[in-house]
Amino acid sequence: MKSLPYDLCIVGGGLSGLSVAAFVGKQRPELRWLILERAPIPGGAITTYNESGYLAEWGPHGFLDNCAESRHLIELAGLEREVITAPLSRYVRYLCLNGRLQCIPQQPLRILREPLMPWRGKLRILADLWKKPLPGEPTVAQWVEHRFGKDLLPFADAVYTGTYAGDIERLKIDAVMPGVRDLEHKHGSVLRGVLRARKESRRHRKDRGKGLPAMTSFSGGMAMLPEHLAAGLVAQGSLACGHQVQGLVREEQGWRVLMEQGEVVCRHLVLALPVNQGLALLAAALPSMPPPMPAIAEARILSVLLGFDDRARIPFGFGYLAPEREARFTLGALFSSHMFPGRAPEGYHLVEALVGGRRHPERLDLNDDQLITEVCRDLGQLMDLPPPAFATVLRSRSGIPQLEAGYTELLAWRQQLHVAHGDLHLCGFGWKGIGINDMVKEAARIAAEISTHAVAGEKTEVKGVYF
Repeated sequence: MKSLPYDLCIVGGGLSGLSVAAFVGKQRPELRWLILERAPIPGGAITTYNESGYLAEWGPHGFLDNCAESRHLIELAGLEREVITAPLSRYVRYLCLNGRLQCIPQQPLRILREPLMPWRGKLRILADLWKKPLPGEPTVAQWVEHRFGKDLLPFADAVYTGTYAGDIERLKIDAVMPGVRDLEHKHGSVLRGVLRARKESRRHRKDRGKGLPAMTSFSGGMAMLPEHLAAGLVAQGSLACGHQVQGLVREEQGWRVLMEQGEVVCRHLVLALPVNQGLALLAAALPSMPPPMPAIAEARILSVLLGFDDRARIPFGFGYLAPEREARFTLGALFSSHMFPGRAPEGYHLVEALVGGRRHPERLDLNDDQLITEVCRDLGQLMDLPPPAFATVLRSRSGIPQLEAGYTELLAWRQQLHVAHGDLHLCGFGWKGIGINDMVKEAARIAAEISTHAVAGEKTEVKGVYF
């Protein structure tokens, strides 16, 4: 590949890189850009499995429909007619408590009315109104216990198991919920801050009464999103797969991107890579501004797919999560054929059980037969299940970034880097969150900066907590 002057080079053809290209293409179609992806196909961690009538995901299973940027991205991909949803108001989640599945309502007030914790624990939550903020950067477990009491820890554990496959004794509250931490410092209480924020939101919100969001996917699985975003780029010659970036060189008027196939010169450079891949390139390219840490921890999980016939008694809903104190083999399971149509053959159910995570990486070393046996034993203690008619194991190559000690310093360094090099933009898996909506919002912000030559600014938002 010859060195060609591009307005923009995007390193990474996962969802973040494809989203930046889609948004920039809409706003500034005259710009010349190129996406470099090391894998033979784009999409990154988003890959859909489809075999024997069972459709599952190697990576994320969906995203909530309460993000305007993601809705816009669906339009740019031309997927409006392929969208399928599972509303949170209808599809419940279960929590494994004391060895049995307990239904968890999505509304906080309804949770308090359920017999899920003792009354002393429910009353203890109100102590948040008088608790001073913890100094420093406490872990999620320390913060939850301080503000709301020990009885809420299993619920917090389930939330962050489901999101990060993480350990609440290591995840930092300032990293995973910066918006809530801001409310705490501003109002002296999370409850007080949330009530005031909701009151202010109702005053300005146009879509009043919309209620709870819905989980969103596509008729052919999540892989449809990167596939459709990439299709037009391939036709334009703007996406080059199988190109491993080996180094970056800072130029007076931009950047030089080095590959085995040659090099690319560009005015703006977007590193749309998982955090650790981006850090490795930047540490070598900018030795005068080294990152505060060489890498962040990652958690790896695998999925055991189990197909059952109609004899299976699977409770209706999204699935369940298991706090660590329950000592289960699985982190939880998704009842996939309940969530979306077409996930299993007619007359069958698909359950996707999650194994491993930050606390139990040793379980990933078990062979497939051992994993299937252990998962079936574990699930069989919680549900009435026949022997599976179908079983396989999906081992993802992608790790889930863990927002632990040092992560907030890493974000501060990222901001300093952007101030010093306004034509360098970092996004991707683990920067500013790990959810699809997190990554698409960040891609839209970066695209706006590139398109308008103005700093869009980073906002700290209060995210909803959903089981």
